Amino acid sequence: MTETEVLRRFNRTYTQRIGALDESFLGLGMPLGLARLVFEVGSGSGGCTVLGLRARLGLDSGHLARQLRSLEERGLVVVRPDPADRRRRVVTLTRQGQAVRRTLDDRSEELAARLVAPLTERQRRRLTDALATADLLVRAATVELVEVDPRSPMARAAVGAYFAELDARFPAGFDVAAAEADDLADPDLHATRFVLATSDGEPVACGGVRELEPGVGEIKRMWVHDGWRGAGLGSRLLRHLEAVAAGMDHRIVRLDTNATLSEAIAMYERAGYRPIERYNDNPYAQAFFEKDLTPRPARPSR
Repeated sequence: MTETEVLRRFNRTYTQRIGALDESFLGLGMPLGLARLVFEVGSGSGGCTVLGLRARLGLDSGHLARQLRSLEERGLVVVRPDPADRRRRVVTLTRQGQAVRRTLDDRSEELAARLVAPLTERQRRRLTDALATADLLVRAATVELVEVDPRSPMARAAVGAYFAELDARFPAGFDVAAAEADDLADPDLHATRFVLATSDGEPVACGGVRELEPGVGEIKRMWVHDGWRGAGLGSRLLRHLEAVAAGMDHRIVRLDTNATLSEAIAMYERAGYRPIERYNDNPYAQAFFEKDLTPRPARPSR
């Protein structure tokens, strides 16, 4: 079978086995879509915003509004304006909704246990490993790469996570507060083309491109969440940033990194970057790379 045939067959098998086609999912008196909304709303201690639900579940506003109205009519959720920002709406579970959420968790756990019960311990380990890999790769394949304002809250959250990781990994640490202050004070920040990778409404990778000189760009602040490593997201993001640089008429792209980040260095080398001499005064940078983005002429056929 082809890749798509395997995926489609798994989707059919799994949705049937877990009762996703039933009008009353797990006997809760509601279809899977509404049950999933109850689960998501109950995942946060203070509920969640309507905008957050849309981003996390990929639902259009009209469909989500109808689903929330159905849950309100069932007495399971309350939708109110956000006290911190009246333009936003917050969804919370009622006491009855919390009870349904607990029942959903219990019955989902029981169903999962029944599904794997006939398998041996070795088969369960194989299934767990296979599903974990499938989950990561499917999420990686559906990650969105979008350009955002480098000063936007989501961009700052991603850069903050990047700085925090550097502080944890560098032997002598990393001055997060100073880096954030310098970043925001950078007069060229507005000219940086900043790319954000999001999944379920959360940032999972980022990177920016800025001009060093005419025809030469620099990739900065490239970060991939450690839970996504091994899924090829870093290489995909790097190719995307190179395309952004080429679109800015850069023939050459450069980047720097710290020697501690060995996996990043290996990725750059695989992508065709070559070591060069230091080109900036970044005190944390120990390795410097460059890549020629000029398209190579096709070899004549023989």
